[in-house]
Amino acid sequence: MSSNKVGFVSLGCPKALVDSERILTQLKLDGYEIVPSYQDAELVVVNTCGFIDSAKQESLDAIGEAISENGKVIVTGCMGKGNDAETIRQLHPKVLSVTGPAAYEEVVGAVHQYVPHAPTHDPYVDLVPPQGVKLTPRHYAYLKISEGCNHRCSFCIIPQMRGDLVSRPIGEVMGEAEGLVRAGVRELLVISQDTSAYGVDLKYRTGFWNGRPMKTSMQALCEGLGELGIWVRLHYVYPYPHVDHIVPLMAEGKILPYLDIPFQHGSPSVLKRMKRPAAAEKSLERIRRWREICPEITLRSTFIVGFPGETEAEFQQSLDFLEEAQLDRVGCFQYSPVAGAPANELPDPVPEEVKQERWERFMALQQQISADKLQAKIGQRIEILIDEVDEEGAIGRSTADAPEIDGKVYLDGVTDLQPGDFVEAEVTGADEYDLWAG
Repeated sequence: MSSNKVGFVSLGCPKALVDSERILTQLKLDGYEIVPSYQDAELVVVNTCGFIDSAKQESLDAIGEAISENGKVIVTGCMGKGNDAETIRQLHPKVLSVTGPAAYEEVVGAVHQYVPHAPTHDPYVDLVPPQGVKLTPRHYAYLKISEGCNHRCSFCIIPQMRGDLVSRPIGEVMGEAEGLVRAGVRELLVISQDTSAYGVDLKYRTGFWNGRPMKTSMQALCEGLGELGIWVRLHYVYPYPHVDHIVPLMAEGKILPYLDIPFQHGSPSVLKRMKRPAAAEKSLERIRRWREICPEITLRSTFIVGFPGETEAEFQQSLDFLEEAQLDRVGCFQYSPVAGAPANELPDPVPEEVKQERWERFMALQQQISADKLQAKIGQRIEILIDEVDEEGAIGRSTADAPEIDGKVYLDGVTDLQPGDFVEAEVTGADEYDLWAG
């Protein structure tokens, strides 16, 4: 067996995916070959997720499988800190090293330590793509602009795992974005723990991109990305007042008319217990204002049902919020205790059967809202980015659809396109989540 082969298992959210891409890129630059099977690998790296208990169990199972199938395992990611790290070491004492999230140098250093005979990398022979190693299709990519979070939401342990907000220099972010576009990326998905807070920790320090001064701020970043001539989609945006200044860029076609905003609940009292930074009634006012500025804006969000102490009246406030806000895309989660989260100590936990019943009512309402909104698009012409093509036709997404989490647009019988192509077509049909066009 050649001693420069490394296996890699990546779990969790898009932010963890970006961490994996950076580690893989550095390993490739250092001369390692990334292989897809346990049997061919000299060592396996597992990038874990520790957000909720089910994700932790999936990570522990993945570590166990890697140890069973290969024997030499390095663990990194969100389970690699604090009590979770101890749990990993106790359950899997054969693990070679355990590090936390975004620990690129430590992971690469551990690989060098345990697989030390990698050949010297020759950049003229072993070329790494200019955009680095990507785990997404060639035509879209995640652009992580910061790490960590300054909020202390009572149900969340991300600050414990990833620390306080650390924004990347704007010149570095813009340089990465330019490189991705040169490599063929047609859509950038901007991600972080709190995209609206970009630059706060740096006091919006002025940086430089192509010799131009630029503030390290969300607005300046959106203005810069809007010059690249591709789709730019914003995720994890808290509804701060300054988000209002981004919406005109959407109306002008500079960035996609799409905001992913985790509202989480419609009840002011529950939001207070969650320690969320925005009030529900202010959010409704802001939504109305955004739609006045940019009528075609798509709003995606996530909500939690069954938060400790949630009464029927408080749950009804979430339903009322949904009715009034008429959000386009909504994911809903039943509250799940996370080890180390302050919300675990709150009184009056909601019974599991009540959580399930509320979740079903919530999703039934949102499904009807989504179906009505998509029916209204029949007859409209929309721009579509193609993701897949096979013998049955093409599958793509509209400006209203983020990959993996939103709907799809089906172009039945259209086989002369390639992934990454843009096409305009008329919407001919719809169901609760997807569109058909031709």
